Order: sequence, then structure tokens, then C-alpha cells
Amino acid sequence: MQDGKNLIIAIVLCLIVIVGWGYLAEHMGWTSKPAPVAQQNQSQQAPQQQAQTAPAPAQTNLPVFAPSAGRDLTVDTPLYEAVIYSGGGALRSFKLKNYQVGLVADSPLVNMVDPKTAQVAPLGLVINSQPSWSTGQWSMDTDEKGLTLGQNQQGTLRLIGEVDNLRVVRELTFNSSNYLISEKVRVTNQGEQARSVRVSYTAAADASNASGDRYDAMRIAWDNDGSLKEESSSGTLETTGVQAVGKIYWAGAMSTYFLTAVLPGDVNNVTIKGVMQQNVYRAAVEEQETLLGPGQEKELSVSYWVGPKVRSELQAVSPQLAKSVDLGFFHIIAKGLLWLLEFFQKYVHNWGLSIILLTVLIKAVFWPLTAKSYASMEKMKKLQPHMTELREKYKDNKEQMNKEVMSLYKTYGVNPASGCVPILIQMPVFFGLYQALLTSIELRHAPFIKYLPGTDMLWLADLSTKDPLYITPIIMGFTMFLQQKMSPPATDPTQQKIMMFLPIIFTVLFLNFPSGLVLYWLVNNVLSIAQQQMMIRKFKAHAAAK
Repeated sequence: MQDGKNLIIAIVLCLIVIVGWGYLAEHMGWTSKPAPVAQQNQSQQAPQQQAQTAPAPAQTNLPVFAPSAGRDLTVDTPLYEAVIYSGGGALRSFKLKNYQVGLVADSPLVNMVDPKTAQVAPLGLVINSQPSWSTGQWSMDTDEKGLTLGQNQQGTLRLIGEVDNLRVVRELTFNSSNYLISEKVRVTNQGEQARSVRVSYTAAADASNASGDRYDAMRIAWDNDGSLKEESSSGTLETTGVQAVGKIYWAGAMSTYFLTAVLPGDVNNVTIKGVMQQNVYRAAVEEQETLLGPGQEKELSVSYWVGPKVRSELQAVSPQLAKSVDLGFFHIIAKGLLWLLEFFQKYVHNWGLSIILLTVLIKAVFWPLTAKSYASMEKMKKLQPHMTELREKYKDNKEQMNKEVMSLYKTYGVNPASGCVPILIQMPVFFGLYQALLTSIELRHAPFIKYLPGTDMLWLADLSTKDPLYITPIIMGFTMFLQQKMSPPATDPTQQKIMMFLPIIFTVLFLNFPSGLVLYWLVNNVLSIAQQQMMIRKFKAHAAAK
């Protein structure tokens, strides 16, 4: 058995999981892909579904409908300013007051519905394949120009329309304490014949909601029976699109940090589809078809989330909606680490310092394991002359050489895998922290050291993006190099070369990592070097005492 083999395997596995898994899953077909559907135009957003008979409600006497010209209605809350068009209820704009596009003070606010997105009518209703905002007529029963909501207030806009000879009433309720919009939709059959009715709800977001790199890509996403599904391939979304049918808790367009989603009131047998048109990601959510007799009315409930992906706020609305923050396979560990980060943040008020404190805590927890690993490496170091001798003696007989090496390990009570086991045990923690830092909107635009000391150059001003000066990944690579120098070298020449290049490989990989992740790895390396130095002095003192 080769002395560094397990360590190399552990590191290579780490690299594959961190860097390669997402690429392989997407390009090798390892993830479950939704069924593709043909791309639809604006007037054909709702998929066909077999009609199902609904219980017949009481008949309704409808007042005379008098359409009016559409106008913009502004909803102003402490969290956002939304503009809704009364001619159908579609969003024209949705600016988040607590989130800016860039780092500079006068940077514009994040607009969840920019002009390009507004053209496809997010929050619009599609009734019997008719886009209600363009084929229907609408009015309001008041002359109000919108809503202004203070803290912990609610307000409702009521729109009345006629679409495909159906009377439609939309009651949109806004809450100043979160980003959820609740809606009641009442559809009434005005004709003398029974009608089947299909209602779809729309969501949309422009690609500018994401930075566009591999860590913050725009995609169509949905929750199917408690499982997060998503499609980020622009090629797929532009050509075939995606479709799914099932128990759909929510669906919409999202980036790593922002989400525009529809939450249907009845989640069973819901059809969703998603497409991308002119760089706008669009999703439609259709509930089951229902049959209405003459004068009969059907009431539907639906909600929309338009805003940041703050996990605690999403959880308060729906546990399934909170899954839009994908914490990965080790989500339980990631949630615990996020809780610790938030705990430290309450006291230090700096996310960079919080990451450092969390790293110190993790290092302290794993201190006994890493100490055991260093002790194993020291034993291996003492065996290096014997190992070299055996490899030279049996260089033409690999089988015999392995037997002699194993016998040497047994004689001196050395387990070559003991140095690797602590690393493998820590991997779930690293992956959990990796995913937690990668998906936390709290780190977006969160500074550690905003300016490079002694200059006015922005440095670690945003822990969710890469170090613009590449200082931290280069220092991180140097600390890895020091660790390699302090560790016993592998006796196999090939392994020596691999180990020599690992710091370079990691440095290149970390150049574009979010700086919060690089900060964690860098601090962890520094603490490891300090611990290794302490262990070396301990072993030397122990040897001198003998």
C-alpha cells in the first residue's frame, strides 16, 4: 500500500464534488430532467388538461360591467414599491428597497420586474388560453391610485374584468411585513351554457436578476411533492422548454438570491411549464380544469412571492418555498452552520468576522481528530528511510514490496489511513458550509474589508463574489504549500509530483470562488499550520525527553 494514496483519493474526491458535480450532473444526464414541451407564445401559456366536474356553487346575479381605461397603481411598503396595471393586474415594476444592484451608494435598487420583464405580464392571469391582460376588459370599483402601507399593515386592490365571456374578479392583498402577495380569484360563467374553465398564473424574471456566473445562474425552478427541481440550461428553455405535472407547491423563475414564484392554492394535479424568451425566464402554473354551469361561480386562491430568498422569511410562508434555497445533500449540517453564522453576526456585525469565528469553532471541534492525523504523519515520517530502502530493494517486485511495507506498518503500529480518516470525516462539514455560504443572501454585498488597506480600491466588499484582486486565493495557495512542506513527503515519485501541484490546482480553482468561501479555507489553513507547528514542537520535546 502506498503511503499517500488515501490522502490523494480524498483530495481528488473533494475536488470532484466541489467543482465537477454540478457540471457532470447537468451534462451527463444524472439529474432527473422534466419532460420538454414546445415553446409557447404569449397568448398560449396554459397547457391543455382534461376537464373535471366541480361541485356546483350557487348562481350569481352579476351587475352590469363597465370597462375603464387601464392605469398604473402603486403599492408602496417599507420593503418594496410595486407598480400594477389595472388593465389585468400584471406587474409593471417591483423595486426592492433593501437591495441594490451594485456596491456604490447611489446604485439603483434591484427591480424584480424591469421593463423587459413587464412586457410578458408577470402576475397575469391566463383564462382558457386567453391572456387576460390583452384580450380582456377591466375596471376598478374605486378611484384609488394604489396603496401606501406602514409597518405591519395589509391592503387589497380589487380588479373586475371580462375574459372569454367570463366575469373575473381579482383581489390582490399586499402585506408590508413580507414579500408575499395573496390573491382570491372569482370566475363566473355569464353564458347560458356550461363552460369548462382553466386558469393559469404567470411569473417572470429577466436574466439580470442573476450575475450570470456558475454560482448565480438564472433558472426555472419548482417544488414537485417536496423535491426541488430546476432547469438552468438556456438552450433547453429557449427551444423545448420544460413541463411538469404533479403535486406542485410552487414554481417560478429564480437566481441564487432572488425568486419570483407562484404558490397555487390547490397543489394537486397542477401543471407547470417554463420557457426563456428574449432573456426573460417565464413560468406558468395551471390548476385543474373545472366545469361551470350558467351563472355559476368558482373561487380560486393563489399566492406570489416576489423578492429575496431569505430562508427564515420563506420558511414562515411555506417549508417547501424555503427549499428554493438549496442547501444540498448535507442540508442539516448547513442549517446548523448558518444558525451559528447568524449567532456570531449578532455580536460582531461583520459577516467576514463571523466566518472567521465559525472557522475557529469548527477547528476546535475537530482538534482531536486533526491532532491524531498529525501524530500519524509524524510516525510515517520516521518510517521514511525504511520505506525508501524497501522500495529500492523490491522495485522489481511490487507484490513483495507491498507485503514488506504492510509488515513494516504492523511492526511499528502505524495505520497509513489514519491520516486520511480525519479529513474524510470533516468533508460533510466543509460541503455543508460550502453550500451555506454559496446560497446565503446575507453574504450578498456583505463586506469584510471593504477597501484594500491604504488605498481606495474595493477589495473584500462583497463576500458572495470573487476577490477582485485575487489576494486571498493566492495567500490560500501559499498556506497550502507551507502545509505540504511541513508534512512528510510521499516516497513514490508520482505522488510527490501530484502533491506538489495540488496547491497550484487549488489556487486556480479558488480564484473565482466567492470570497467568503476562500476566507474560510484560508483561515482553516492558517489554523492547521499553527496546530501542526504545535504538534511538531510537542513531538520534539517528547523525543528529547526520551
